[in-house]
Amino acid sequence: MDLVAPVVVEPLKRRRCSECRRGPLERMILEFNAPVCLDCADLGHLVFLPRGDTALTRRAREASTLWAVVVRHNRRRTRYERQGLLVEEAALAGAERTCLADAEARARRRARDAERRAVLDAGITAALRAEILRLFPACPADRADEIAAHASAKGSGRVGRTAAGRSLDHGAVTAAVRASVRHVDTPYDTLLMRGCRVTRPGRGSRPPSRRCSGPGAVATGKRAADGSGVSARRSRRAERPLRPGLRRGARRYSRAPPRSSAALPEAA
Repeated sequence: MDLVAPVVVEPLKRRRCSECRRGPLERMILEFNAPVCLDCADLGHLVFLPRGDTALTRRAREASTLWAVVVRHNRRRTRYERQGLLVEEAALAGAERTCLADAEARARRRARDAERRAVLDAGITAALRAEILRLFPACPADRADEIAAHASAKGSGRVGRTAAGRSLDHGAVTAAVRASVRHVDTPYDTLLMRGCRVTRPGRGSRPPSRRCSGPGAVATGKRAADGSGVSARRSRRAERPLRPGLRRGARRYSRAPPRSSAALPEAA
């Protein structure tokens, strides 16, 4: 039967133990929504092992008969994040000795794994480059190298690292080339920094259009050419006179009042 490890919380505010009234607490356990210190929870003899060393954490947890997970609330991400473990001191000492004994072997294994991943990444980049040259024969070889390396960079999350990109899907390869042309050969990034709005694809069969990617888009686009960020439609709307009883930003219509019985036509 799998046992659930107790969860120890590092409070962000000053908390006191509900049993011994000692505080402020560095770490605590919540029992019936009440903070309890580690000594009152029979966890005071455990030592803290911070996160970061995977082998040491795994071995100390396996050797310890009693262990707990330490978490802390991240306000920006609105979630609890793991900070480390509370394990027995003897188990931690044994895990440290074991890690020191095979440190060289683990370093060699990490080096071999890094080389294997590098070869795999190089193969993905080479396959993507060959597919780009096949779909776009007029593309220069150095430009194809640049597109393939940028789209298949490890950890980038770009289209070359997706399942479609690894399988050399036609849409994924075309999207990589289109993105390179848009960012390198057009003033797309400059127009975005000026405040041009990127439109979403329409309902028709046309490809996703961006109104600010063509020449003269600053003069004919939604935004002013001087970079003020005020659209022409909004400026024209500001010049219109307001109806009586309405303020700027309110609804432009109101429900008409019911007509009186005197205004109704007589029944035939």
